[in-house]
Amino acid sequence: MEIASPIAVLGAGAWGTALAVLLARNGQLVRLWDHDTKRLTQLQSERAFVGVPFPDSLTIEMNLADAVRDITDVCLVIPSFAFRKVLVQLKSLMPSTARFVWGTKGLDPETQGFLHQVIYDVFSNQTPVAVLSGPSFAKEVAINLPTAVSLAGNNPDFLASLVKRFHNGHFRVYINNDLIGVQLCGVVKNVMAIAVGISDGMGFGANTRCALITRGLAEIARLCEVLGGMRETVMSLAGVGDLVLTSTDNQSRNRRFGLAIGQGASAEKALSDIGESVEGYYNAKQLFQLAQKNKVSMPISEQVYAILYENRAAKAVLTELLARESTVE
Repeated sequence: MEIASPIAVLGAGAWGTALAVLLARNGQLVRLWDHDTKRLTQLQSERAFVGVPFPDSLTIEMNLADAVRDITDVCLVIPSFAFRKVLVQLKSLMPSTARFVWGTKGLDPETQGFLHQVIYDVFSNQTPVAVLSGPSFAKEVAINLPTAVSLAGNNPDFLASLVKRFHNGHFRVYINNDLIGVQLCGVVKNVMAIAVGISDGMGFGANTRCALITRGLAEIARLCEVLGGMRETVMSLAGVGDLVLTSTDNQSRNRRFGLAIGQGASAEKALSDIGESVEGYYNAKQLFQLAQKNKVSMPISEQVYAILYENRAAKAVLTELLARESTVE
């Protein structure tokens, strides 16, 4: 459904570009920006993503100020470690009526806080915010394969306008009432996908994979409840849907990263070989700190942290994890 006011998509990685194409295909006027001018120059030249031509209503902007000029709605698809920096830049470029939706899955590295809290810090706690999350590989969205996602936020009018912007016959948007839970699911599933990738890379098999996914859901539910979210969110598209997708399909960079580590690569080598941002690598540290701060037991997340940041051997860590004393499910 066409909306007259333009929207800026900040972040021209695979997911940001796919969302920009989706919005433009839906009749939106879209401005796409990224800090990487080489990436923008390539997109400007090719006018396509994974073989899908850009609609005429999608423009590439080299300058952030041009991208958000006379804009109210912004879609942020930038790594969590750059989230606050970009928002600080936007503060002097945008009106107080600015509204933000994001497709980033992460926490603020400075505070271990959720990304909506970063927006509140930089702008205002009255700023309309929303998060779009769920099982959604960029390429499949770009080529119009059916996809369904969760959308959670703090402002019903903003959510309604976002549904009009994003929803179509191939991209189904479900409104979710749990802003905290939807964000948390997006963070934890990245770390769980690394754990599953490590396990699969070591040849541990399907039984272990399913055990890690299931117990991963339990970890999400425990932390979600403590942080003020809803346990049932783990059964949503943003929860179990995204966790299963990211843990089991090699389109997932987090899974491929884990596979490489399970096969003996160092974290640095695995990151270099993938060549794109692996959000789960950063999420593992953020999540470990968040769980410690709130005194929540998250054994799988803790062991992924130990492998990535304490140089523990993956085989020894996973063997210890599976050999833990039995407990009530």
